[in-house]
Amino acid sequence: MSSPRADFLSGVRVSLPITLGIVPFGTVAGVAAVSVGIPAVHALAMSVVIFAGASQLAAVELIGKSAPAAVIVLTVLIINLRMMMYSASIAPHFERLSTRWKAALSYLLTDQAYAVSLVEFESDETTNRRWYYLGVAAPLWVTWQAATVAGILLGANVPAGWHLDFAIPLVFLAVLVPAVTDRPTVVAALVGGTTAVAADGLPFDLGLVVAAIVGIAAGLLVEEVA
Repeated sequence: MSSPRADFLSGVRVSLPITLGIVPFGTVAGVAAVSVGIPAVHALAMSVVIFAGASQLAAVELIGKSAPAAVIVLTVLIINLRMMMYSASIAPHFERLSTRWKAALSYLLTDQAYAVSLVEFESDETTNRRWYYLGVAAPLWVTWQAATVAGILLGANVPAGWHLDFAIPLVFLAVLVPAVTDRPTVVAALVGGTTAVAADGLPFDLGLVVAAIVGIAAGLLVEEVA
């Protein structure tokens, strides 16, 4: 039987290579937030409260375009819908934990923490679920916040004329491409992207919301047919 400490450290070791990819992502998120006029304190608060790279960047882009608050919140919720599926999938492994622990662990849920932890849980039943998951998720959280702070500090010292907001769509592409691994995700990406271009003229930047909904629906439809 492994100890909680050993399982925690095992999770930390697994997470370390992943943090390398988080550093540039978090830095760009911080720079982008400051570049669209979000105060540094608010940018940091967004990073801590939301703790979700893709939705943070979407929110930053919409804030930069002066979109209504309702549109921004709706967009963030749609982008984070996948977390509900992650939660439903991994929840059985934490069913014996208290509500407080479940709430704390759910806050740390990310794509990477979910994927790595689930593989471990399904391959080794002796692993202490709580401490292994924390070993994976906690370094990711710390790295994201540190990278965001670095981006905020960097962005605050970059001349406004540089227009660093161009980095937002580039980071989205970097996140999207590795995620397109099968037919449903390919269809979702193509349909969503095409819809986003076609719906670009909608008021209040609702094109992004419509594209997300249509893309998800298309991907689910293809998955059901397959």
